[in-house]
Amino acid sequence: MRFDVSLVAATLFNATIGHFFERNTTATSAIKTCMGLQAILGANIVQLSGEDYLAAASNAWSLYNTENRPTCIVFPRDASHVQATMAAIFQNEVHYAVQAGGHSAMTNWNTYSRVQDGVLLFFSNMKNVSYNATSDTITLQPGVHWGEALTQLEPLGVAPMGGRLGDVGTGLLLGGGLSYLSAEHGFSADAYKELDVVLVTGQLVTATADNGFADLFRALKGGANRFGIVTRYEVDAIHTGTSNDRNFFGGLIMYPNSSAEALLTATEKYVRNVNDPKTALLMAFTNSVNGSEVTGSHIVTLFYRGSELPKSIFGDFLSIPATFTQLSAVSYIEANNVLGAGADRGFGQLFGASAFNATVGVSHYMDAFRRWNEVTSAMTDTLSATVLALTPILDSQILAGRAKGSNIMDPPRGNYAAVQVQSQMANGQFTLAPHIETARQLLLQQIIPSPGLPLYINECDATQNVFATYGRFDELRQTYAKYDPTRFNVRFTQGPMGL
Repeated sequence: MRFDVSLVAATLFNATIGHFFERNTTATSAIKTCMGLQAILGANIVQLSGEDYLAAASNAWSLYNTENRPTCIVFPRDASHVQATMAAIFQNEVHYAVQAGGHSAMTNWNTYSRVQDGVLLFFSNMKNVSYNATSDTITLQPGVHWGEALTQLEPLGVAPMGGRLGDVGTGLLLGGGLSYLSAEHGFSADAYKELDVVLVTGQLVTATADNGFADLFRALKGGANRFGIVTRYEVDAIHTGTSNDRNFFGGLIMYPNSSAEALLTATEKYVRNVNDPKTALLMAFTNSVNGSEVTGSHIVTLFYRGSELPKSIFGDFLSIPATFTQLSAVSYIEANNVLGAGADRGFGQLFGASAFNATVGVSHYMDAFRRWNEVTSAMTDTLSATVLALTPILDSQILAGRAKGSNIMDPPRGNYAAVQVQSQMANGQFTLAPHIETARQLLLQQIIPSPGLPLYINECDATQNVFATYGRFDELRQTYAKYDPTRFNVRFTQGPMGL
């Protein structure tokens, strides 16, 4: 086929010039917005440079989310600052992102890359935590990390339904949230009592289960960053006890790679049979990569709200040959520290999600493990570690959520396993090679989710249409159309697809 060289050159020129003017217009709008906000809110709140700006711009957990720099960073101190910022962003049609804890592995979600010519809202100045004994609720501002919240509330003997790593922030709630209390109390977002939400227009509303914003309230139980910016969470207080009480028993066990098959069998059996709401389990198969050498070493964290681990529930895990065992009576804050804070930075992180129902059989687990190992071996030139993690979601957890008005994910009755695939790149490596992404996507296609189960959006890949797996997907779309009729959020910030 012959090409008209002059036509091709003209086309390339026009495309380049078009992109330049589009970028230039976008940058101009962002600068105008930032300068206007700085004039209103002050230079301490709206920063275009400086130490605080640089620290915030490089704060994200995944290295992939630290590459670009926003035009400005807004450090709100209260909801009115968020309102003013969103109103200006909406009026000027500027790209934006929001960071609470910054622990997302979804590149560009709630971080920076799309806001190179835009605004980042960074909640480091909104980290208050309080407990109201009369209402028996906890109030959280969006910038607090779970480790900070647990530490402040521990002397009072209460805890919020949060995450399992201290460095994770409140964004976990918007994705549903899993904790060591979930089997008894539901997904972390099921503990919502009241939310203050800034909509894309800058309007501040308070959403509860029974007021005029009840649809928004439920959408925020799994709707991620698509429905507004939450500036205040009021959640149920869970009475976990103080550090001296040690109301839980458990810890972690490490196993050699030779125990992998037995662990897969034990995990499948647990998902199929266990329905005691006092239990918690996280099974993490890990591969460490050093050059071309891959070393498998696997960890289970297991807890029971009681004085011992019942052998009828955990006996299989306790009998499998292990390399290290750390089990004892622990407080809730100690349980949450057993895997560390998860605060290590400097690595590009990528997730992917699947879900297995209770009837798939152990062969399904074995096949996922085999394929995960194959992909790890094919990516040793760029990896430092990979993880295949399984979290049992018990029927008691689903019932607990429905008793509180249900969430937007709305899983069907019955146990299932939430499956997470994590790829951690070599330290300091910013670029993701095409063959690595191809291998990752192939693996996600091969670890086939059971039909009818919601994927866990906090552990998904950006290419996965998680919303479409939700039991209340139609309701989610209707609610989004109601609160963002111009689809501003979808057009001007990155996040889950499907709306």
